[in-house]
Amino acid sequence: MNRKRLCRTLKGLSLLAMTILFTGSAVAKPDVGMWTFDNPPTKLLQEKYGFTPTKAWLDHVRLSSVRFMDGGSGSFVSPNGLVMTNHHVAIGQLQKNSTAEINYVKTGFYAAAPGEEMKSPDLQVNVLVSMQNVTSRVLSAVKKGMNDQAALKARQARIAKIERESLKKTGLRSTVVNLYHGGEYWLYRYKNYTDVRLVFAPERQAAYFGGDSDNFTYPRYDLDVAFFRVYENGKPIHSPDYFKWNAKGPGDNELVFVSGNPGSTDRLYTVAQLLYQRDYRYPRVLNYIKSWIKNLREYAKRGPEQKRRALVLTFGLSNGEKAMTGEYEALKNPKIMEIRKTQQETFRKKVDSNPTWKAEYGNAWNIIADVTKKQEIASNKQWFEKIIGSRLAGLATAIVQYVVEVKKPDAKRLDGYHVSQLRSLKFRLLSPAPIYADFEENNLAWGLQMSLDALGPDDPFIKIVLNGKTPGEVAKELVGGTKLADVKFREKLLKGGEKAVKNSKDPMIVLARKIDPILRANHKWYKENIESVLAPATEKIAKARFAIYGKSIYPDATFTLRLSYGTVKGYPMNGTKAPYKTTLYGVYNRSLGFDQKGEFALPERFWKRENQLDLSTPVNFVSTCDIIGGNSGSPVINRKAEVVGLIFDGNIESLAGRFVYDETTNRAVAVETSYITEALRKLYDAGKLADEIEGK
Repeated sequence: MNRKRLCRTLKGLSLLAMTILFTGSAVAKPDVGMWTFDNPPTKLLQEKYGFTPTKAWLDHVRLSSVRFMDGGSGSFVSPNGLVMTNHHVAIGQLQKNSTAEINYVKTGFYAAAPGEEMKSPDLQVNVLVSMQNVTSRVLSAVKKGMNDQAALKARQARIAKIERESLKKTGLRSTVVNLYHGGEYWLYRYKNYTDVRLVFAPERQAAYFGGDSDNFTYPRYDLDVAFFRVYENGKPIHSPDYFKWNAKGPGDNELVFVSGNPGSTDRLYTVAQLLYQRDYRYPRVLNYIKSWIKNLREYAKRGPEQKRRALVLTFGLSNGEKAMTGEYEALKNPKIMEIRKTQQETFRKKVDSNPTWKAEYGNAWNIIADVTKKQEIASNKQWFEKIIGSRLAGLATAIVQYVVEVKKPDAKRLDGYHVSQLRSLKFRLLSPAPIYADFEENNLAWGLQMSLDALGPDDPFIKIVLNGKTPGEVAKELVGGTKLADVKFREKLLKGGEKAVKNSKDPMIVLARKIDPILRANHKWYKENIESVLAPATEKIAKARFAIYGKSIYPDATFTLRLSYGTVKGYPMNGTKAPYKTTLYGVYNRSLGFDQKGEFALPERFWKRENQLDLSTPVNFVSTCDIIGGNSGSPVINRKAEVVGLIFDGNIESLAGRFVYDETTNRAVAVETSYITEALRKLYDAGKLADEIEGK
């Protein structure tokens, strides 16, 4: 990352743009917002663009959009269950299907016939079928006189009941979503698909052209696309709602929309919460990520197979490091923090000006400030008193807790083990994805060392886990002795229940049993001291916001389906202007400018077939659509709900978008539909796939 450039960008963020964003001012607003489908920005779109999305349009867009449960978004692009997303969303499944002999991440994949489509080991995709406001049902569970802990338990028991009843009634994945930090609760029902097969993915060198150097930058030249097909009962599903293909792509200043699942934002956080993020969470997480990346790169030096095994995890962590560094720089920017403080003071003055509001909501900010101080004190234990870095250890912990939790009444179970969550949990626990012993041992040793360094040798958790041995020795013994890499062994433990797990001598299961009391104690402490106090306080602030601004402000992102809008538009950059689009001419120029080496080397097919391509074909473009991590793979559509692009990144200037949005330079980066079809037909001999998406 160009850190100096990032700092200059953050310092130059528009004061007006940020003030509008956080005060809900009545003046004309920029193209900003991750809007829920129950509350679309209809008035804003009509006033600014003369476009009013109808209920039919919104329903069609919602049902054409999908969520990838291993992180990311996608959309149906044919009536035959064909789903488009990013290569970097698909990369985990590509690696899980790869071997030392065949590396699909490197070579790419294309199934020319249905029988050749490749099953994903553990991929789930969701389609949001319906939404129901259940706020009153959830909040009515809290009775007058309840203390914070009792209120939290009552609220969570009611949520579990709503989800359980919905699952039983509809068979759909049912999740109660918390919006506006407790201001509203919605029951989202999803059709969950678990038979998802890969149809096409290019070589990573084409998809991630420019590599880490170009990540979070623009201009870009990536073919970051992949196609899956969704099956049910052994056959491709019929998907009547899908986005028709617009092979021309978008024009300059054209109104476009993004329908996807942004992960999380902190735009409605209090100043105290932001300061906790700045002073404690970000430094710790960044140190954790950097340490793990260093460890993985050392592991990758052992040989080509180790390099292959480490690639996807290294890629994900490196991407996270770059994103979080940008967010951290934003939090350290005095101008941004000053604006957030001013916004909060303005909001609180409005609350205090009304005696009823002041009495009901006025103390919420002070309560949250006190809670964050408790978080600071306990954050080290909460973060490191658990085994990190190991998939095997994660499986062991989940199995040990699963067999205990499923015997309890649903309302009293730990998060993640409720009736409505078990189907997806078991699907993950029984994933046949390969587990590599040497990779596990390496990551486990690293994670144990991190916990030892953070907690010290006298911590009870460390004493139990290490028992006087080194992290390397313990990792070797655990990985060498466990059978958890075998799916059938895991399945046997789950079927055997609590008795089988209690009697198991598998070293990883034995350790999971020993540390389970500590994990449960830490979970209980967090619930009682943080979440139970935070929930009613943030709920008060949400109610105050509704009282003053109504629902003119969208909720923070929660990895649920949202609609954002904007225009295709370049922006000022480094004393010049970034164009709204790039072309194939630029792909070759950038590769040649780096002597076709390293991250800028193109796959051989690009050079062999250069004369067959139309080099004026648009490749990537930018828009003012408001996105964040989780939006990867989201479709970019026009007024007609035709797909014109595929979101795959944001520019460096967008990294502050977790907290603020500035329309002047914040940009979402997408792959042009025209590049996708040009590549399918002329580079990959995938004309049949191109015909399907173009409806031919």
